[in-house]
Amino acid sequence: MSFSEKVVLITGGANGFGQATGARLAGEGAHVVLADIEEEAGRETADAIGAEFVHCDVRDPEASLAAVDFAVREFGGLDVAFLNAGISTGCGLVETFDLELYRRAMQVNLDGVVFGINAAVPAMRRRGGGSIVATASLAGLTAVPFDPIYAANKHGVVGLVRSAGPVYALESIRVNAICPGFADTRIIDGFKAGLESEGIPIIEVDHVVDGIVDLMASPDSGVCHFVQAGHEPQEFRFRNIPGPRDN
Repeated sequence: MSFSEKVVLITGGANGFGQATGARLAGEGAHVVLADIEEEAGRETADAIGAEFVHCDVRDPEASLAAVDFAVREFGGLDVAFLNAGISTGCGLVETFDLELYRRAMQVNLDGVVFGINAAVPAMRRRGGGSIVATASLAGLTAVPFDPIYAANKHGVVGLVRSAGPVYALESIRVNAICPGFADTRIIDGFKAGLESEGIPIIEVDHVVDGIVDLMASPDSGVCHFVQAGHEPQEFRFRNIPGPRDN
């Protein structure tokens, strides 16, 4: 897939995977729209990479619709959506549970993907197809005892993508998820030193972007690609559940 002249919308585009993916695709000739709640940082990033910027709080479904409308109005359509906005939770369960932080994390990390798909699909239908990639995490593929709420919303993204992917593939709209491990972005700032002291490799952002761009171009739909240190980005193979049988 050539990204030249493709219209790409990226949520969480002001920094991290969003910024790096936007820069990569703009360099390949794509028309990139960065969407982020951080307006000043988002506009600076957009100016630096030759992209457009639109303010977007992914917790609000109307904001996702407005971001897609902006891309369509500026460039005539939408080919690719990278639903990347995400935050850490800041709370756990029982003694460390905080309802406000819980709601915020679930809204950004899961609702933002739901609202993004709802907004992007109609525009891609008018285009005759498209590609949606959502940022999940290795936390969406395994148990995460130290942050069960983050695991819950990332498992939600994985389940959403696996379930929606085959449906929208019938309309030539591919829906997939990228599942990185600990990568060098702001989301690990609070515990990066601990990871390093334990000798846990931190993944370079460009390595994750390689996986994101490959997945955008993939003909598959409903798959989850993991990105882990020491491995090439590749599809995570899920086991099928047992079928029913007579007792």
